Amino acid sequence: MNKNKLYLIMGGLGAILIIVVVALVFRGMGSGPQKATLEVWGVFDDPKAFKEAISNFRIEYPNTKVNYKKFTYEEYEDKLVDAFASGTGPDVWMMHNTWLPRHKDKIYPLPQKISGKDKPLLTISEFKDRYVDVAYQDLVYNGEIYAVPIYIDTLALYYNKDLLNSAGIAMPPNTWEEMNSDVQKITIINEQGEITQSAVAMGTADNINRAPDIITLLMLQSGMPLTEDPDRGVKLSQRLGVNDLGEIVLEYYTDFSNPRKKNYTWNNQMDYSLDAFREGKTAMMINYSHHAETLRSQAPRFNFDVAPIPQLKDSNVDANYANYWAPTVSKSTKYPIQSWEFVTYLGSYAGSSSYVNASNRPPARRDLIDVLRNDDDLGIFAIQALSAKSWYQRDNRAIEVILIEMINDVNLGRRTIPKALQFAEDQINSLSFR
Repeated sequence: MNKNKLYLIMGGLGAILIIVVVALVFRGMGSGPQKATLEVWGVFDDPKAFKEAISNFRIEYPNTKVNYKKFTYEEYEDKLVDAFASGTGPDVWMMHNTWLPRHKDKIYPLPQKISGKDKPLLTISEFKDRYVDVAYQDLVYNGEIYAVPIYIDTLALYYNKDLLNSAGIAMPPNTWEEMNSDVQKITIINEQGEITQSAVAMGTADNINRAPDIITLLMLQSGMPLTEDPDRGVKLSQRLGVNDLGEIVLEYYTDFSNPRKKNYTWNNQMDYSLDAFREGKTAMMINYSHHAETLRSQAPRFNFDVAPIPQLKDSNVDANYANYWAPTVSKSTKYPIQSWEFVTYLGSYAGSSSYVNASNRPPARRDLIDVLRNDDDLGIFAIQALSAKSWYQRDNRAIEVILIEMINDVNLGRRTIPKALQFAEDQINSLSFR
């Protein structure tokens, strides 16, 4: 073989090699991780709650940036709806646990098959194993995952240790029967009939924080099905055997503000429940976990503690009321896979740990509940998440207004207890999806 022919062959091989290398490079560029910037919308949480989680996520997914934007609760849902309507909504957004019925059409469910990945980011079986039961009830529909929980909050009993000590009560009530007894020991009413010391902030609606949640908790504890079948509507006035459970619950709750009843300890003239508790005007209030930090910052010397919410004496199963927000992915996002990678990372052990530590919220993961069950701040709320319950709601904000009106109807004598329940039931069942 002469040298010229050898050079031609070598030159041809070299050209082919260059073409192959260039083709591989360009093919690799086309199939490599797509760069994305995700816009995340939330409510209540400051950016610092997600700072560490976002930083650690970017180590694992360096091609995805995440920008978080906080909104006020009053504006949040309307902003979301308007943004989605105009095609400018976020990639990831925090969804209230009751919102799936009316916002399901705005969500891109977690795909169980992703091109280039050997397995799903999160399976239904893994979801059930990792998170508390109420999350599956709220966030999974027809075998599809619509959101991933990163915390679960529940109602607990806040109590003033000094007032209970003065009344000779060593421990806060574990049952509502014990609560009834404690109310009569703590409540002080002067000769003019004025409550000078209240036992618990219960009985009214307008001056009690989260009153609709409290009466819903009592309904769930009583065994009321509320919504066995969403298509058939809510059943506040439904009988269970010989008992009118709704009437029993509504009467019990409003008895705390009825001067003719033994449990009278609160009325509409009392200060707002959060203020009355902090100022020592009431010995107990029912509320969520984040108020502990607020109380400590507002009143550093206030001697209070938190106990599990009272349960029914003869019940073998605890029932707690769940209230939480969970990240989900917008149907209109340009980056559905990257968005779900971020959401599932937030729901991972590492992501949830970062969020829980930064936000001081109780976890939704079962393994983190075990870690935090003895924590001074979160232990009670974490354990209660295991028995937390929820119910199907078409419009949680409208339902809150209806339940407040129901309580006021009874307290102001506008309707009897049966008629107030029936009227509230009819109003809730007349609600339509947005």
